[in-house]
Amino acid sequence: MDQKVNFKVSTLRTISSPSQPDVTTYIAYVNFRDLPNTFSLDINPRKPKMTTAVAKSLIEAVKSPDTDFDINNRGIVIVAKSLTFNTKSDSITLDFGADSTQAGILDGGHTYTAITENRSEMENDLEKYVRLEIIVGNDLTVSRIADARNTSASVSDIALYELDDKFDFIKEATIDEPYANDIAIKDNSKERLPIIELLKLLFAYDVYDFTSSNDTPTQAYSGKATVFKSVKRDLDDGTEKYKKLAKLLPDLVSLYDYIELTIKDKYLEYTPNGKFGGVRGITVAKNNQKKFNTLFLENKTEHQVATGYLLPIFGSFRVLVDPKTLQWKLNPKDLWDKIGADLVKNTLDSSRNNPQDAGKNTAIWSNNYSKVENEMFRQMLSAKN
Repeated sequence: MDQKVNFKVSTLRTISSPSQPDVTTYIAYVNFRDLPNTFSLDINPRKPKMTTAVAKSLIEAVKSPDTDFDINNRGIVIVAKSLTFNTKSDSITLDFGADSTQAGILDGGHTYTAITENRSEMENDLEKYVRLEIIVGNDLTVSRIADARNTSASVSDIALYELDDKFDFIKEATIDEPYANDIAIKDNSKERLPIIELLKLLFAYDVYDFTSSNDTPTQAYSGKATVFKSVKRDLDDGTEKYKKLAKLLPDLVSLYDYIELTIKDKYLEYTPNGKFGGVRGITVAKNNQKKFNTLFLENKTEHQVATGYLLPIFGSFRVLVDPKTLQWKLNPKDLWDKIGADLVKNTLDSSRNNPQDAGKNTAIWSNNYSKVENEMFRQMLSAKN
């Protein structure tokens, strides 16, 4: 008996194959809550293992208040016998046929499992989407498609690069830190903290390339691939600026954690009657809800804040780093204590409470940088007098 599944979609686009006219690919965006939990994983050559670092990062992405999952995630690839679209209900019906080994989820099983097993922990008013690529056609060679799709992503660029011990400088810089043994470099390793998160901090504090308020390292938020390519190019060329910057890592992690922990206080400082948990991209634990952990140091906190808000604030303090000595001109935490409310206000108001816009908005990064720079000059001038 054929298995048919009906569900609502937000967007649906059709692409016909130029090489095989009888094969059609549909691109659909589906709300997490509308994604059926009955799709078969029988044809997926990589069974989901949800205890690896990659899987854990996917789970965190599902639970996170960030709403750009459909942009950052490659999505789910599905093979079906047929697809019909109901224009009145904006829903599609997939016919998988009777043989589960010839249709179902071909790639993206970890993404699918992370969503279906953890979406219940999302805030009720949060809208998040996943991209589905649905391949429909007669006599598709499923094994060939599966092999091509999965082999291409079997080993990440970062994991391959580590084969030559290229990231030893990160290990050395963090050897005495509490998260030293938590850094995940290889695919499917058990560690909780992907090394790309540390590389993003260094990228945001590249005081050699981002030297003024006009230079904004927004890719620290919007482009993990760009961050890795920047690090790889630097190490391959022998410039090794990232090896120099790595000495800042313990301080950068500490600063990021401090901002993450205290950002609610700064929000209430400029809007005392505001509802912190009512801001898009911010989740506050309810009375009986389990508390959150900060990203790097795993400190307990009652709120979770989208990285799109945190990074433009965190990155603004790079003005305090002397590019010649890589020493802090002033204590960044002291400046955050003093002008943090102004930075939070600028970040939230200028993005209209949209974390995706905040993370990519060069004006927000630039203005935050200028605010820290002005306060730095003010304090330096005061100290001279």
